[in-house]
Amino acid sequence: MMRRHGPVRGAVGRATIAAAVASLIAGLAACGTLEPAAAPSGGDSGTGGFSVGLLLPDTHTARWATADRPLIQTKVEELCPDCVVKYANASGDVATQQQQMDSMIANGVRALILDPVDYKALRPSITRAHDAGIPVVSYDRLAEGPISAYSGYDSEQIGRLQAEALLTAMGNGTHEPQIVMMNGDPTDPNTTALQRGALSVFKGRAKIVKSYYTGGWIPQNAFTNMSAAIAEVGPDRLDGVYSANDGLAFGVLTALRAAGIKPLPPITGQDANREAVQRIVAGQQYVTVYKSFVSEADAAAEMALALGRGASIDAIAKDRVGNDTSNAIPAVLGPLTPVTVDTIESTLVENGVYTIAQICTPELRAACREAGLTT
Repeated sequence: MMRRHGPVRGAVGRATIAAAVASLIAGLAACGTLEPAAAPSGGDSGTGGFSVGLLLPDTHTARWATADRPLIQTKVEELCPDCVVKYANASGDVATQQQQMDSMIANGVRALILDPVDYKALRPSITRAHDAGIPVVSYDRLAEGPISAYSGYDSEQIGRLQAEALLTAMGNGTHEPQIVMMNGDPTDPNTTALQRGALSVFKGRAKIVKSYYTGGWIPQNAFTNMSAAIAEVGPDRLDGVYSANDGLAFGVLTALRAAGIKPLPPITGQDANREAVQRIVAGQQYVTVYKSFVSEADAAAEMALALGRGASIDAIAKDRVGNDTSNAIPAVLGPLTPVTVDTIESTLVENGVYTIAQICTPELRAACREAGLTT
């Protein structure tokens, strides 16, 4: 049996956590951005090049800037050197993303890669793109409307993996374990799927004492929700926290530490953010779920380019998903890997996601030795 949660090892100081929270909150103030890239020498003429729009939802989720945007840009440039990626970030605002998308349609992009702020609210813009003959690849979140393809993951399975890991971490106690659920944004279809998957595992095996939706997937909101749960349920009655992703896990952890709860209950997450991996090493988070951003981004870029050229994507998209418009949307669903302290090296390090040096910073030296990551 894997170990139950224990005392915090290599813990980051309160000042560091407070500063990180402040940084996250400050990021929310950023306004939406629309950044059309400069056209290469080939432009859209003569060489088969064209414009691909990339619309991402917010600025407080680290992966969009550090992984998804550069990966998609690189793959498009690799497959079509004369193509242009026009990028926009909505900073969590639906109206901004609608305007950004409409602007791209008006300016003649040949294909769109869209991660919607709100999967329902973007339907009219998706319909306008469809009517204009512009295919839309829904990215990471399955949007409503006549989309042409989807690149993402089976979120229900992620929820099951998270829940199974949390039950393992809590062990076989003398009472039914009590769990707080920190779900994601209710406007994100992944939130419902994650929750459904987790609840299918918890049923009859754990008691959900509090459950929250966290608007915008914002860590500060998770902090507020978790603080309320601690006050209402009591610090001694929390056996585990189901957190839908790594960003929310940080907000949960901050609330638990602010309340002085020791030992920390196990916390789940997903995305395998480097900071989350470091929290796992430090004993502050139990599990994350690694999703290959490379495979997700590559699939989106490949499908957008093929659709922009009017070509078939059957060789790329082997899966099918459904939304309110179709039950047979071509899709690429990436692999999923739960990561605990015992599997960091065999999953993330051996696959080149992070190096030991990137994970094992000086303040984590002792914890990394204990985890077997360093000697």
